[in-house]
Amino acid sequence: MEFILKKKLKFYTKEFLKFFNIAIIAFGFIIAIILIKYKPMYKVSISGEEVGYVENKQALEETLKEEIIQNTNKTIEDVSLNTEPEYELKLVSRAENTEEKNLLQELKEDVTVTYKYYEIAVQETVIEKVDTSEEAEELVNEIKEENDSEEINLSVVEKYTQNEEEVSTSDLEVAKENVQETVQTTIEEIEQQKEEEERLNALPSINGIKLAVTPIEGKITSRYGVRSSIRKSTHTGLDISAVKGTDIKVVADGTVTAASYNGSYGNLVKVDHGNGVETWYAHTSKMYVKVGDAVKAGDVIAAVGSTGNSTGPHLHLEIRVNGEHVNPQDYLYNN
Repeated sequence: MEFILKKKLKFYTKEFLKFFNIAIIAFGFIIAIILIKYKPMYKVSISGEEVGYVENKQALEETLKEEIIQNTNKTIEDVSLNTEPEYELKLVSRAENTEEKNLLQELKEDVTVTYKYYEIAVQETVIEKVDTSEEAEELVNEIKEENDSEEINLSVVEKYTQNEEEVSTSDLEVAKENVQETVQTTIEEIEQQKEEEERLNALPSINGIKLAVTPIEGKITSRYGVRSSIRKSTHTGLDISAVKGTDIKVVADGTVTAASYNGSYGNLVKVDHGNGVETWYAHTSKMYVKVGDAVKAGDVIAAVGSTGNSTGPHLHLEIRVNGEHVNPQDYLYNN
């Protein structure tokens, strides 16, 4: 009996293995048929809407980044999708168009690109933009070697933007030329500023007010403090002769406080310069300013004349400090 059971078990086992092998072959045949007609791919959806298919979902964003980089000459720091894609593994008919370029084109419309560039500034004013830090460093180092000036501040700032129009970078040689030109102009301006400061420091000063301009050029005909038969007291100013109509310039910045006929002074212009300093311009033939006008040193305010108590065309110049007249030649016409 036991022998018979073993024999039957062996028979059934053999038949089962035979059937299993046939099933495996049949299953493989079915799979082969399916793979001939279909291919496994990931369906990609954004916000529930199908946008295409991809074979390798891990490589999708890298492929997208490479695609964008290849189509721009800008430096890209990052490419990120605004909405996270959803993936679903599916069998897709090989006859269906599943080219990744179609998918990438769809994804580009839902992507944020971050661009990187470098600003080059002279005295904290941005002059140029370049694509890489290497270009920026090369440019700055070369210009520093060519211009040995500690007063020039050249700086590089790394910038990021998602607006491609902001990344208006220049060719390196063009950028060098523009920055160098700005540096040279800045050096010249610094030198001019120094010269102007030296000139201002050398100017005569009363109570902190710089007398920057000589009112007219001419011969001194009457000095401060002298007595004359045409005056009741000593001379309170300085007389400089000139042709009638000669322009009279104000000696410093200030505000016109008088511009009218004033007895023996004739047509008189008074200018307040602040700090108690005031200048008077008398005997003028014409007055080109009015009370309240702000004037700058060198502005023409009147013309030489001979109005009032005068024996001929000249400028009577007075300088007053806190209401008291002082000798103009302590500050002007002293050479």
